[in-house]
Amino acid sequence: MKIGIIGCGNMGGGMAANLIDLKQDVTCYDLDQNNIDHAVNEGARRSVSASELAQQCDFIILSLPKADIVRTVMAEIHDVISANTIILDTSTSEPETTKAMSAQAEQKSYSFLDAPVSGGPIAARSGNMTMLIGGSKSAIEKSRDLLDMLGAKIVIVGPSGSGHAAKIANNMLCAANLVLVSEVIRLGEAVGVNANDLLEGVNAGSGRSGVSEVNFPKWILNDAFDSGFTMGLMRKDVKLGVDLANEAGVSLNAFQGIAKIWSDSSTSLADGADFNEITKIEG
Repeated sequence: MKIGIIGCGNMGGGMAANLIDLKQDVTCYDLDQNNIDHAVNEGARRSVSASELAQQCDFIILSLPKADIVRTVMAEIHDVISANTIILDTSTSEPETTKAMSAQAEQKSYSFLDAPVSGGPIAARSGNMTMLIGGSKSAIEKSRDLLDMLGAKIVIVGPSGSGHAAKIANNMLCAANLVLVSEVIRLGEAVGVNANDLLEGVNAGSGRSGVSEVNFPKWILNDAFDSGFTMGLMRKDVKLGVDLANEAGVSLNAFQGIAKIWSDSSTSLADGADFNEITKIEG
């Protein structure tokens, strides 16, 4: 199994290091040479271009910032991808882009799967990510060994585009819960309830969420704010959710207010800040 990773920053680099630990043959390419250097130091092979990598690998993992870059990379490598190659797009991308890439792949007898991930760089490095998979059932089965090396929880959502739609929905809820739990914490403190005690009560009841159970104790209440996921990335994901709803003609009456909080926060929180810092914003 020859595995290529295009985009070997925090997430792609973590996946590369994990696969190398598992004795896999990994080749990396990134526009940032520092990212490639780091992956090579971990034991990866170096590629000088996305096209060169695509010609050498049976599986190609994309770990890219947004759909536009996915389209650009795929335009570069499409003509050189061999039949039966499988592409795993672990980026948080757009369902319509994924469907278009999958249809294009069928023309050359390779497969394009949407496989967005959750868990951050630590989970990528340890092989404990959650992966939401959309696309051809046969290609998913052929990818099973690789998927099991990358993730601890593999959820097959449906046909092409389903994985990315599910990831957008997940991140919308995460974005909303960060704002809502922070408001609940401020309310509790205003009436004399300690934040840790309040969270213990919430997490024992029906109001619990990944944010209340993980984000607040791990990154927020201790002022760590070092999750590895940025404000800029979550703002992008929030906009993806709003755009997807607009395209689908679905009203998001409750979420629109949350989305505005994230958008407006750009005046006080830089794109490079940790996304959990949204909890510092008081509406």
